[in-house]
Amino acid sequence: MPLILATKKIIFIGAGSMAEAIISGLLQKDKINPTQILALNRSNHVKLAQLQSQYDIQVGSIGELTNETLQAADIVVLAMKPKDAAQAIIQLKTKLHNKQLLISLIAGLSIQTIEALLGTSFPIARTMPNTSSSIGLGSTGLSFSASVESSQQGLATEIFASVGEVFVIEESQIDILTGVSGCGPAYVYYLMEAMISGGIQGGLSPEMARDLTVQTVLGAASMVKATQTDPAILRKNVTSPNGATQAALETMDHFHFTEGVEKAVLRASERANELGAMIAADAIKLN
Repeated sequence: MPLILATKKIIFIGAGSMAEAIISGLLQKDKINPTQILALNRSNHVKLAQLQSQYDIQVGSIGELTNETLQAADIVVLAMKPKDAAQAIIQLKTKLHNKQLLISLIAGLSIQTIEALLGTSFPIARTMPNTSSSIGLGSTGLSFSASVESSQQGLATEIFASVGEVFVIEESQIDILTGVSGCGPAYVYYLMEAMISGGIQGGLSPEMARDLTVQTVLGAASMVKATQTDPAILRKNVTSPNGATQAALETMDHFHFTEGVEKAVLRASERANELGAMIAADAIKLN
């Protein structure tokens, strides 16, 4: 077990799917003892009971969080819903100390806004992982505030490296990263839904259509990663003139497939920025 995380205590404020993905990934890789993880939410006791039963971690209600428990944590992960973020951070600020590392999973929430809510500069890692982290195939962007020490950067990087690949980027790029990889799994699942539906309409059984689609998507992604070849080149290599693939791609072009995906990525990025602006506005009102 790596020493950098082995002795650390982590509190997750919010216990939704992303928090669970990270917890699952950390424990599968044996990065930390489950007794050193505490997951909290406001009222979903069923979810907390599931997390405790499945992962053997500590759980509790945010309302019951004591100063002593919070201050004993080395890492505090902000994983609440964006609409709850400003109020929650204000409630936490008197219980935190500036030797702790804050890791934010909240889409759109800037480091500047977090520091405004806390009333001081703070070691903050702003991140955008995706749910593939739960099986060790996540893609996480990381940005750091000026107060983050190199050892804390190492902690954040190890947490997310244990659940996939980590990309340290400028904070200005976080929103577009959200549009590409944070929301990206949903785009792929949406494509897969359509491929399965098409297969069924063409006469395949649902099981066969699903299995063929899953293996095809897995193989295509693996081909890009293994060969490091531009996807456009791979696409051209499998597209015979006047063949079936060309006919399919021409149909996609007719329905503006590429434009739709590009606009989806940009809209997701825009929405992340809008969520951040809403949280910033809440911060101004609450402060």
